[in-house]
Amino acid sequence: MKHNKWLSLLISCMLLLAAACSDDDDKDFGEQGVIIETPVVLEITSSSVQLQATLKADKEVILSKRGFCYSKEANPTIYDATSVAEVKDNGPFTHTIVGLSFNTTYYVRAFVSIYKGGIVYSPQMEIQTAEGTPEQQLLAEYEAPQYEDNYTGIAGWDQRDLWNLSNVHDPSVMLADDGYFYMYQTDASYGNAHDGHGHFHARRSKDLVNWEYMGATMNDTPGWVKEKLNEIRAEIGLSPIDNPGYGYWAPVARKASSGKYRMYYSIIIDNYIKTGAANTQANFDNSWTERAFIGMMETSDPASNIWEDKGYVISSSSDRGMKDWYRSSLSDWDGYFKWNAIDPTYIITKENEHWLIYGSWHSGIVALQLDATTGKPLNELGSPWDIEETSTYGKLIMKRGNSRWQGSEGPEIIYNSETDYYYLFMAYDELAVAYNTRVARSKTIDGPYYGIDEADVTAGSIMLPVVTHPYKFRKDYGWVGISHCAVFDDGKGNWYYASQGRLPADIPGINASNAVMMGHVRSIRWTTDGWPVVMPERYGAVPNVEIIESELVGDWEHIDLSYDFGQQKESSIMTLAADHTITSGPWQGGTWSFDKEKQILTANGVELCVQREADWEANPRRHTIVYAGYTTSKTYWGKKCP
Repeated sequence: MKHNKWLSLLISCMLLLAAACSDDDDKDFGEQGVIIETPVVLEITSSSVQLQATLKADKEVILSKRGFCYSKEANPTIYDATSVAEVKDNGPFTHTIVGLSFNTTYYVRAFVSIYKGGIVYSPQMEIQTAEGTPEQQLLAEYEAPQYEDNYTGIAGWDQRDLWNLSNVHDPSVMLADDGYFYMYQTDASYGNAHDGHGHFHARRSKDLVNWEYMGATMNDTPGWVKEKLNEIRAEIGLSPIDNPGYGYWAPVARKASSGKYRMYYSIIIDNYIKTGAANTQANFDNSWTERAFIGMMETSDPASNIWEDKGYVISSSSDRGMKDWYRSSLSDWDGYFKWNAIDPTYIITKENEHWLIYGSWHSGIVALQLDATTGKPLNELGSPWDIEETSTYGKLIMKRGNSRWQGSEGPEIIYNSETDYYYLFMAYDELAVAYNTRVARSKTIDGPYYGIDEADVTAGSIMLPVVTHPYKFRKDYGWVGISHCAVFDDGKGNWYYASQGRLPADIPGINASNAVMMGHVRSIRWTTDGWPVVMPERYGAVPNVEIIESELVGDWEHIDLSYDFGQQKESSIMTLAADHTITSGPWQGGTWSFDKEKQILTANGVELCVQREADWEANPRRHTIVYAGYTTSKTYWGKKCP
């Protein structure tokens, strides 16, 4: 009986083994004797993924290598990127691919190499890496602008193709239908490089960082200027001026309608009224210098830089008699002209009315309605003397006090449909150092305009807030003379501020450093109560990676940018601690919080708009985070320390 038991057991085992061998022999491993299943993800990060794939092979097949191949394109092969796993027998194998880009889609297949055979691939799978930290994203994506602020080595006319934003003064910027931003400016340049090469020079850009110089928009002074000047002089009873001294100042360019762009420009006459002599101390004849004129040009194609002059628009005008231009001395600032015909800005209102805003230094800034078709004054002007406060020459919308020499100029006006306000930006003070920008707003184009403190600037109140001001961050000379701005949007809800900035005087190694005028473009954010704040660092096209709260912890360069005539406001260190307290600096003892959705930092009770910008003072330049904000009497700028 024992022998029968063992025989039965042996027969059973042999039958089972035979059945097993029969199953393997019948298994279909494909033409090459290998099957690889679709990989599965075990773990994924911003730069790596751990994968597992299962391999089954015929016992006769010799395997030499296995792993994963991957690409940003579909159907990767071993000729794309590969990551090789440890060689094992049949079954699952696991491997981690590293060095991937964050927030990126990859296509992955497992593979196996057959000894003296081919390559077998699994079905394809798709993975998406995680976003990664803001620092990872920016290091991978961002390169800061490289051009130098000290452009004196390329300031000459023969190197104008290298200028970028060198030699920019009083810029006006418009977005055209071809997708370019076009910039036009006053005839001012380091070493007078523009002299003899036309007027109202142009450049263009697609990204607001890299600008292509295009040359002058006006080659010669239009004949109408001298004709109109001497026509007015003849009416007064004065001799004509045969060779007037001209100045070419502060154009503004806008799209007027489909296929039509307008540029309003200023040409001033720098001769004394009485004798027509050139404006020198030796020639002083107890009269004021002659009037300024605003003219207009049009083009259908800004890329051509060919503009057709449309002639006279308006001249400086006076509320005094036509011969009341007596000036007691060169220190007499009781100006003859009330409305000074320079620094035009042009706007089409929400009601589709066309308006010209102009004025400078004399008695204030005025608004003049235009004929939309011609671009000229809607109403007949009449004689440019004995005008009233509200006249055909314009309606007063802003003045700085009540003198006839007010230290304010360069109006720029925009309408923001999101807030339903018109915003009037103004340049205050002299342009070499003290130049600073202010803003006020109104529900109607012709005022009254009110500051952030609700003061009536149409009636002469000081305009607040301060928008830009001479400043200095650490490790840099900083900037002065930052004003006479252009304000514009990109059609996508993003607003920008452009102006010149000057280097401070007496920088070692830079001849006449205060004459270096670099074009500045800055981003604008809007406060929760509808005021535009200009970012402290210039625009550098930093990717719009969302700022997270942990990035705000640490040291900041904080500037109280409030008004201080002719002084550069310097930064001091302020520290935001992880526990939401402020542990050093001007607001030490205060607290802070962050609204991630609105990207607003509230520190010591002040709302500050935060944004990524380029750190222009760093060497090499890199990305950083900045803030800007207002109270009713103060302006604050800040930059995160690296």
